Amino acid sequence: MLELVNILRCQKLVQSPTSFCRLIRYLHKEPIPVAWKKPGIGWTKLNFDGSCKVGSGKASIGGVVRNHNAEFMLGYAESIGIANSTIAELTALKRGLELVLENGWNNDIWLEGDEKTLVDIIVRRRQVKCMEFQKHISHINSLLPGFNNCIVSHVYREGNRAADKFAKMGHQLDHPKIWTHSPPDEILPIFHDDAQGIPVIRKKGI
Repeated sequence: MLELVNILRCQKLVQSPTSFCRLIRYLHKEPIPVAWKKPGIGWTKLNFDGSCKVGSGKASIGGVVRNHNAEFMLGYAESIGIANSTIAELTALKRGLELVLENGWNNDIWLEGDEKTLVDIIVRRRQVKCMEFQKHISHINSLLPGFNNCIVSHVYREGNRAADKFAKMGHQLDHPKIWTHSPPDEILPIFHDDAQGIPVIRKKGI
């Protein structure tokens, strides 16, 4: 009888668009464990991110490249001036791809970011109206044929913490910076967790 009551309640919620939206939000409020995933053997993984300051509009970018053992290969961070979040994300991806190719890591690449709309644009080759967006996307598309294989995926921010940290560091830089031997000390705990596959709980309602 209890199950029937719950079903009827759900049916009433579905009949009302407003109530249906509330139901969807409720269903997604359960905490979700999110962990960074290692790429396969022979693959290189690039995590990228953009950061924008509310109010000033100043943006920065960052990213990190790791191998199938979760070993650090390269990190980068840079302030890019005034830009919105989408431009920051596109710039972060573009710069990361350029650095990967410059270092000769052009076999198989896994690209991962936490901005789902951007990932959809790249994967589905969706048309965008903004000319500046088009310019960045065109540049990114011109770089992708330089790899044997390419995967593009979305991850929640909790699985993109290393790239997020690099991007936020970019706000403090006067010039672009690249790390090639080891990551900054403040990011080491994140690298340890990622390498061990330790999940971070995505909070309810996010």
